[in-house]
Amino acid sequence: MPTNFTVVPVEDGQTSSPDSDDKHSGGEDEDKPGLYSGDETPGEDSPFLTISDHERSCDGNNMALFEEEMDSTPMVSALLNKLANYTNLTQGVVDHEKAESEDGVKRVAIKGPQMGTFIGVYLPCMQNILGVILFLRLTWIVGTAGILGSFTIVFMCCACTLLTAISMSAIATNGVVPAGGSYYMISRALGPEFGGAVGLCLYLGTTFAGSMYILGTMEILLMYIVPDGALFADKMDEPMSRQNNMRVYGSCCLALMALMVFVGVKYVNKLALVFLSCVILSIMAIYAGVIRTVIDPPEFQVCLLGNRTLKNLDFDKCLKTEVINNSTHTTELWGLFCDGPYLNASCDDYFTFNNVTEIKAIPGLLSGVISENLWGDYGPSGRLIEKNLSSEATQETFEDMKKPYVFSDITTYFTLMVGIYFPSVTGILAGSNRSGDLRDAQRSIPIGTILAIVTTSIIYMSCVVLFGACIEGVVMRDKFGYSLKRTPVIGTLAWPSPWVLVIGSFFSCCGAGLQSLTSAPRLLQAVARDGIVPFLKVFGHSKSNGEPTWALLLTAGICEIGILIGSLDFVAPVLSMFFLMCYLFVNLACAVQTLLRTPNWRPRFKFYHWSLSFLGMSLCLSLMFVSSWFYALVGMLIAGCIYKYIEYRGAEKEWGDGIRGLSLNAARYALIKLEEAPPHTKNWRPQMLVLLTLDSDLAVKHPRLLSFTSQLKVGKGLTIVCSVLQGTFMTRSADAKRSEENVKKSMAAEKTKGFCHVVVCSNLRDGFSNLIQSAGLGGMKHNTVLMAWPSNWRQAEDTSSWKNFIETVRETTAAHQALLVAKNIDHFPCNTERLVEGTIDVWWIVHDGGLLMLLPFLLRQHKVWKKCKMRIFTVAHLDDNSIQMKKDLHMFMYQLRLDAEVEVVEMHASDISAFTYEKTLVMEQRSQMLKQMQLSKTEREREIQSITDESRSSIKRKNCMKEPTPNTLEVPGMAEIENEAQMFHERNTKPHDGHQEKHSPTSDHIHMTWTKEKFISERNRHREASPGIRDIFNMKPEWEHLNQSNVRRMHTAVKLNEVVVNKSQGAHLVLLNMPGPPKNKGGDENYMEFLEVLIEGLDRVLLVRGGGREVITIYS
Repeated sequence: MPTNFTVVPVEDGQTSSPDSDDKHSGGEDEDKPGLYSGDETPGEDSPFLTISDHERSCDGNNMALFEEEMDSTPMVSALLNKLANYTNLTQGVVDHEKAESEDGVKRVAIKGPQMGTFIGVYLPCMQNILGVILFLRLTWIVGTAGILGSFTIVFMCCACTLLTAISMSAIATNGVVPAGGSYYMISRALGPEFGGAVGLCLYLGTTFAGSMYILGTMEILLMYIVPDGALFADKMDEPMSRQNNMRVYGSCCLALMALMVFVGVKYVNKLALVFLSCVILSIMAIYAGVIRTVIDPPEFQVCLLGNRTLKNLDFDKCLKTEVINNSTHTTELWGLFCDGPYLNASCDDYFTFNNVTEIKAIPGLLSGVISENLWGDYGPSGRLIEKNLSSEATQETFEDMKKPYVFSDITTYFTLMVGIYFPSVTGILAGSNRSGDLRDAQRSIPIGTILAIVTTSIIYMSCVVLFGACIEGVVMRDKFGYSLKRTPVIGTLAWPSPWVLVIGSFFSCCGAGLQSLTSAPRLLQAVARDGIVPFLKVFGHSKSNGEPTWALLLTAGICEIGILIGSLDFVAPVLSMFFLMCYLFVNLACAVQTLLRTPNWRPRFKFYHWSLSFLGMSLCLSLMFVSSWFYALVGMLIAGCIYKYIEYRGAEKEWGDGIRGLSLNAARYALIKLEEAPPHTKNWRPQMLVLLTLDSDLAVKHPRLLSFTSQLKVGKGLTIVCSVLQGTFMTRSADAKRSEENVKKSMAAEKTKGFCHVVVCSNLRDGFSNLIQSAGLGGMKHNTVLMAWPSNWRQAEDTSSWKNFIETVRETTAAHQALLVAKNIDHFPCNTERLVEGTIDVWWIVHDGGLLMLLPFLLRQHKVWKKCKMRIFTVAHLDDNSIQMKKDLHMFMYQLRLDAEVEVVEMHASDISAFTYEKTLVMEQRSQMLKQMQLSKTEREREIQSITDESRSSIKRKNCMKEPTPNTLEVPGMAEIENEAQMFHERNTKPHDGHQEKHSPTSDHIHMTWTKEKFISERNRHREASPGIRDIFNMKPEWEHLNQSNVRRMHTAVKLNEVVVNKSQGAHLVLLNMPGPPKNKGGDENYMEFLEVLIEGLDRVLLVRGGGREVITIYS
């Protein structure tokens, strides 16, 4: 339905100032930027055409309400002005204009494109479709496959190209088509990966088409124009000598054509009309000859010996003997089959028992020969070309090869005929390739292309029927016209002379070869300039006039490969594969866009449907495998390799292609299906949410966390890498974007495949909480959280680090998600390391779903951990049967199909050691101090000093009172505790005034000596002011007053740590069950102390906490 526009004039109520007029006039004198540069395609990054800054400005005060948006939203008048003045030029013309203007020589005036549908699309398509196969192979195909078989071949191929043209018309009319033609349309519809693969396939197809046309030119030259010019002549191996001649002369012809293209394409374009005239005259001569056969069939005779066709090269008369002056004499034919020219000479048996007859090569349209040519006559290579007549049957011998019979040079079958014929219908993209030179490409391309296909289809189908109705079958099967004295079979039908068709087809093939050598380098240049294939960038350069020199050299080299094949029949199937693949992707692009119904899919060509595109795609795929399954597989392999290479190295562009839309639809469907039910245990794998911390430069603080993720995932499953910035999004949006870029770079460096997201939140705790709750989408949500252990949490000034850590543990537990905490993550191996002769030790204390057993198995799939052995440790108590436990554990590992060593560690009940009491004592003192002390920094320093002194005296008293027993341990960590207290003391007494620090160098080293009297007086002085401190001074740090629950937990941590360190200190990785956090938040710091004691003395530790469900099963 057409849209009606109403233009409302708006007058300015105020007169513009002189300053504004001067500024406006000055802006007009400046050079305005062009529409696009020579190396870019217009309209690719912006929805419309580029609008200059001058035209963005609003006129006067009429649109002052929108003046702040002028930078991003131009005025409609400026937009319509750009659209009206838009001219779309070819790439070479733009480069030529730019080069000459920069040199300062002259400014080339470029006129807008003027070609219409007939000149710009219809005739170029006709010229490319009607070519070498029509003149050199169609009669042979009809004679071999029969009229019905040939009609089927022609119909399938023409239907394929017609359906492809319909799909291409829909794509071509869906917006402005810049210079670039079919490659541009396909690549922008299917994306850079498919676009690059199809573009290179189209390039290879066009290049091999040049080889085919050159070989056809040389065949016409050497067979029909100058047959004596052959350099190689071997009657015993005629096909090989013919191929050698084609290779030599074809290489010379390629060099001349490449030189002509290099010198100047304008000369080639000027000759295009001459070549097209030759094609039209040749076809008119054929139809005139068919009409002539009704009135007066041409006098071309074919000599048969029995039913075998003879080469009419070395004899003039089709007679064994002739009577001259009442005397019988032998003929030249006699000498070819007998030992001598005498009548009593010994002759070939078949020659002796069969007569020589002559038949008309062109019986005529009304002769009824059409009934004989309905069915095909396939055969092996070297088979005699015979007519179905009654003759003395004799067995073929090797000696027959020496006789002047006509043999088939290749093995013939239906699928080969399809492969050889299909190149005759290619060329439907010739019009779209000229899209930059058309007056209205959206109108001309559909009409001109479809009309050309319909016209050529009628020509081909009519020629199949007319050839079968006019020409003798054995003559059509004579591929090179040996039985007609080296006259092309189709030439015998032409009127007024066979030379009309010989000369016309020669120049037609020459022109088609030149057009291929002209268009193929430009196609390669377009692919190279898109930058999607990195190693092709050198071929994007061109001369000052835009001619792609390097691309022309590569094209000539590839074309030479096709010429060295030496046979048009062998090159044609290769050419068919590349074009069929290209047409397949054209249909696929149209079908995908139609089914997705993307908002931008609004083609003006309405006569299309997705079912027609799928039918065309299926027909292309069928024809590929019908022609040659081997070539089809090779072609698909080449396209697949190009696709994966572009995906791996070069596909960094977003073109709004349909494949991306298809991926989005498939992802949406898959997400909906995944959300219907949770994954089964057999399909469970860790879907990771990696919580990163960033440093002050917004770089990843622990990149080895990403390395460990990639080693654990091996590219499978979901990985979401997240981080949190503290602040507001309005103020830190730029930091968030820069952080995401840094994280993505780290992910690429560590080869971690996944998604990245950085959020800005008022505090880190809420940010990580939101990520744990909402990361992922639908069924693709994480089930495992990976984070680093907060190292140096004791010495940190800010307690939020370990408090956030504990809250994260609680929230993952509440969300029923697994949690992995890596200690000393910076010591973990990178992806380039290879660990050898080591172990991954699993300490299975409690069963929380089997995640402890699954993680080592997943790690060993990666090459870093592949050579590590897996060991399972479990703990037996006094009332457990350790021998039976080991047997059961062996059986369990066997049923889980895990290869692991099993060991049961016995931990008997023992007295609580002094070391445990001292650890608990220090832990509780620190906890009480941080909870109750709300003093200034100076007062806090004094209280810490007093508590430390009392702790030391208490430890000394206990060590004197209690003798060491076998269950009592020394206190090796006392020095560390003292150092920690001293660091805490120094940090709290550190000055905060820079001026004071500068002029008082000894201010941060104040030492306060506390006597007993001074301590009592100071305590009494603060007692009234600080009643909350009263409990600290009354606190008796004696073992008898400790919390027994904390003592028992510390005892478990100490004893378990002793066993783990004893057994697994040399392991590459230790996996431990992670205890749950306390329900009462008052014991958070004690929980951190328990974990610290548990993993003390171990290098690489992974604390594992299950998500509350089974993740591994013994069932299949």
